[in-house]
Amino acid sequence: MLVEATISEFEPVDLLDYRLPRLDEALPPSLGQYSQPHTQEWASRIASFDGFIMVTPEYNHSTSGVLKNAIAYLYAEWNNKAVAFVGYGGLGGARAVEHLRLIVGELQMADVRSQVSLSLFHDFDFSVFKPGDFQIEALNTPLDQVLAWSKALAPLRAA
Repeated sequence: MLVEATISEFEPVDLLDYRLPRLDEALPPSLGQYSQPHTQEWASRIASFDGFIMVTPEYNHSTSGVLKNAIAYLYAEWNNKAVAFVGYGGLGGARAVEHLRLIVGELQMADVRSQVSLSLFHDFDFSVFKPGDFQIEALNTPLDQVLAWSKALAPLRAA
């Protein structure tokens, strides 16, 4: 089972709450000159965190367009932060996670090795999420790694 102290350090961020349109900034995110209010709100939210667990479906051997778009909106707000992945799909989202690892590397994020892969055939019944107990236990490792790496990267974020 998950330890409550570990869970209490995490907060869900649902992309449905932000409704980001396709990237609509005039300047590249690496310049950090956001003109749109929705981008400024998104940047503020992401900047407030030290690390992330990204949950992704796999579509056509990659992540969802919505998640890719949300990531692409920002640059510095992602830098020097730890990230782990939970993927789901026919093959557990493995290819979506591999694609995300390339993306977060470009954003100077530190991706931890451990990940959780959920199968549409074993952890869902195509409408209800019902992972096995072993999946809940498997989540402890990436959670712990993100916490440890986030603390280790704190001096880089402060610089």
